Amino acid sequence: MEPSRPNTVFTIGHSTHPIDVFTGLLKDHTISAVADVRSSPYSSFNPQYNQPDLKAALKVAGIHYVFLGAELGARSDDPTCYVDGKVQFDRLAETDLFRHGIKRIATGAEKHRIALMCAEKDPVECHRTILVARQLKAAEISVTHILASGETETHDALEDRMIAMFEMENGDLFLSPEEIKEKAYRLQGDAIAYSMTGRKDDAEAQENSYA
Repeated sequence: MEPSRPNTVFTIGHSTHPIDVFTGLLKDHTISAVADVRSSPYSSFNPQYNQPDLKAALKVAGIHYVFLGAELGARSDDPTCYVDGKVQFDRLAETDLFRHGIKRIATGAEKHRIALMCAEKDPVECHRTILVARQLKAAEISVTHILASGETETHDALEDRMIAMFEMENGDLFLSPEEIKEKAYRLQGDAIAYSMTGRKDDAEAQENSYA
């Protein structure tokens, strides 16, 4: 396990883990509170993560639960956050509700070892990273991602992996390193953002992507 700085916020995806495996991962990283950032705290394919069942399992494990899907979820009820029916992460991050959610996480991290929880197995495929963790980092809060294997990945390392996904790791003559990173975030955000008109053949993938 990599050492983390004080007030580090973690992220984790519940994926298809049995609930005891999931709580075991949290305990392995001494997580004391889970912030559920799914827009809808339910799972048709993994009912052990329906909110009542999840809360009960976390309570048994001695871990606090808070739902922040309204503040930090990937969907929004604000029509100004959409373009052609698709959420724009940059607009969503500027809303008062989202900023309030970030402040709640920052305050909570002073007392608890928090893990932001969503559905996706790989953090680079989830809004908890591309939207929320990015803004936490901008607020100078350290972020570490708990992977399905139990290993961890720093947010800096994840950003490098994301840049490599778009084959931009060797730089660009006309873009600064920060501009390259911004472009990678924009491309990945567009790839995973919730769309009111989008459809996917695999319903599980749709649930995990849009959670």
